[in-house]
Amino acid sequence: MTADSEHPKSASFDKSDRDATIAVNAVVDGFGISTTQSQPRRSFRSFIWDTDTDLKSPEERRLLLKLDSAILSIGCLGFFMKYLDQGNLSNAYVSGMQESLAMYGNEYTYATTAYTVAYAVMQIPSTLIVQKVRPSIWIPIMEIGWAIFTFAQAGLQNVGQLYAFRFLVGFFESSFFPVLLYMLGSWYTKTELAKRVALFHMTAPLGSAFGGYLQAAVYKNLNGAHELAGWRWLYIVCGCMTVPVGIASFFLLPDTPHTTHAWYLTKKERELATDRVLRAGKAKPVEITIATFKKILSSWKWYAFVMGYVLYGESCGANGYFAIWLKSEGFSVVDRNLIPTGTSLISGACVVIWGFLSDYTRSRFLWIIIPLFLTLLPNGILAFWPSSLVLKEFAFLTVNIHLMTAVFYTWANEICAGDNEERAVVISSMNGFQYAVAAWLPIVIFPQTMAPSFRYGYPATFGLVIAAIISVIVIQLFVLRDKRKERNLSNTVEETSSS
Repeated sequence: MTADSEHPKSASFDKSDRDATIAVNAVVDGFGISTTQSQPRRSFRSFIWDTDTDLKSPEERRLLLKLDSAILSIGCLGFFMKYLDQGNLSNAYVSGMQESLAMYGNEYTYATTAYTVAYAVMQIPSTLIVQKVRPSIWIPIMEIGWAIFTFAQAGLQNVGQLYAFRFLVGFFESSFFPVLLYMLGSWYTKTELAKRVALFHMTAPLGSAFGGYLQAAVYKNLNGAHELAGWRWLYIVCGCMTVPVGIASFFLLPDTPHTTHAWYLTKKERELATDRVLRAGKAKPVEITIATFKKILSSWKWYAFVMGYVLYGESCGANGYFAIWLKSEGFSVVDRNLIPTGTSLISGACVVIWGFLSDYTRSRFLWIIIPLFLTLLPNGILAFWPSSLVLKEFAFLTVNIHLMTAVFYTWANEICAGDNEERAVVISSMNGFQYAVAAWLPIVIFPQTMAPSFRYGYPATFGLVIAAIISVIVIQLFVLRDKRKERNLSNTVEETSSS
């Protein structure tokens, strides 16, 4: 029996009660707090995984298990290898490459820039290409390509070759992240997405950490074997690890719900997958035209999310120079490869924590803004560069505590869910423009001639954290404005139909 049937006289107060409820919810939602009414008793699984798992049918849970096994396994392994291959330049540099290639100026920064330029250029084209070419074909081609040029770096003879090979590695690696994000956003709903993106993204810092352990092991066991330096063996080992993942991608990636031909999904499961995403408000793919881009660029979403993510992304730049500082302090080759893995492990744990809390509380804004405020402390320490070695080591270890990339991308995925092409362009633009800025900004603020204190770099990243906080608040204001417009429109339609 409903409350209205129990108290018929309360009907005259319906409109005012509804308006008051809407007003309260609008204020509460602005702080990222769920206003969901009390739910039936939930299982333990719903607290540690999907909050609505008890509402799903056995068929839907089986579908999700298959998708998780395929997409997350390939996504996590591939992204792990991407960051292992991307980060091995730093490990190689402090393990003998600097001396072998006579990199005593800004060559390290230029090599990083060559990679970043190629990576940035292909971000938007990658998500547009997979509107025509199946991801299960495109991604394996790109993975095998980056494996080939990872192998090639083992034979480097001069910095010119280094720049060329880093550019090509960046080019072939560029598709993996935006395309996997697009795929995750295509298959999963609001209660499922953030934690899965978090697990996917967690493998980035784990890959960076493993690179340190791998280089330390290679240096101790293979340095000088077959007359090859330890840093050259690192590239050979990484290449050998990347090829199998690329081959597996061809067989396991399921493309998108509307285009899937995955061998492990039944016809009924494909229909269920399509029905799920349509009920979640995710738009079907449509033909891309000039009008598509005009529509996307006429909305605040592209500009606000790209600007906000660029500021956030560049604020994460301080961690890449930990090993260089350790080298300046006289730490051994093994230590300068192992100690920075602490930063990666801490940030990896954080990205999962923020993602799970975001899904559990159903708030994206809250778990973006809180990590940004927390990172003000370590970034502030590096900006002021105290004499204490312990303080600086603490700052380097915790400087990426605000790594909530998964939540940021989930937010963009959800806000743009009503337009498939806008969603694809916005999420790829976020990553692409961030890397485009990263292509030149380190040259300006982190020149190797200013190592290890980088008196431009660390104060700049501290300022970028503050700018990111402001931009995220602005995005939330836009989101709340759109929700208010939708409520007003809904109320107008309701009043018109009832009159």
